[in-house]
Amino acid sequence: MKLFRHGPKGSERPGCFDLDGVARDLTDIVPDIAGEVLTPEGLHALGRHDVTKLPLVPDGVRMGAAIGQIGKFVCIGVNFSDHAEEANMTVPAEPIIFMKPISAVAGPFDDVELPRGSVKSDWEVELGIVIGEPGRYIEEANAMAHIAGYCVVNDLSERQLQLEGTGQWVKGKAHDCFGPIGPWLVTADEIADPQALPMWLEVNGTRYQNGNSRTMVHKVPFLVSYVSQFMSLQSGDVIATGTPAGVGMGQKPPVFLKPGDVMRLGIDGLGEQLQRVSGYAA
Repeated sequence: MKLFRHGPKGSERPGCFDLDGVARDLTDIVPDIAGEVLTPEGLHALGRHDVTKLPLVPDGVRMGAAIGQIGKFVCIGVNFSDHAEEANMTVPAEPIIFMKPISAVAGPFDDVELPRGSVKSDWEVELGIVIGEPGRYIEEANAMAHIAGYCVVNDLSERQLQLEGTGQWVKGKAHDCFGPIGPWLVTADEIADPQALPMWLEVNGTRYQNGNSRTMVHKVPFLVSYVSQFMSLQSGDVIATGTPAGVGMGQKPPVFLKPGDVMRLGIDGLGEQLQRVSGYAA
């Protein structure tokens, strides 16, 4: 299934595509694409419905973040060796974990606002894992059974705040709207191999990132297991798994986002995002 959320920010409604690719409203069946709906039992129950009888979603409606009521937005740093090289960082022996606040979550086509005074805001296309079955201390061999599906994430980053001065990663990653998610949550049964997904990002029509999830240092099942050693994972939690080479700070000379720029990014099978940089925080 391809699940999504549509409508004004803060009032999104659940939706899905039927077998003909027609967008249908799920409000009469589930309250949101969130929580228990994303468990194996919840997705199985949802899949039994004949959605062709449900109302159509109007053309042109805003798409919200594909998952609602996210409890944790966990991110993995420096998880592609080519990105580590361009960032002049050592590939870590263990995953680097940081978190974005839920206030950073945004829709896949929402405008992006830069932090006040930002001079080094950057882009990162990433594969997002969405947890379905809750768990902690999950064995790697069982990790895939805990995944509801996958989505596109843009892990926007202000590099000066992240890496310079008293730099802490969360300071550069936490700005409002710095975590667009979607356009869809694609359930795990539709993705034959999450480690074989082309992923790309363009700014103003120039392609900067052109990678593939196969080159992750730490793979999807290991990441789910690893993160669960430090925190319980609940249904609807999101894990962003790192970005391939081609970020702005890796260009020669570096290229950073400015008002008026347009980012377009996507992962094969998971859809595309499009964001315009609207300006700076007031």
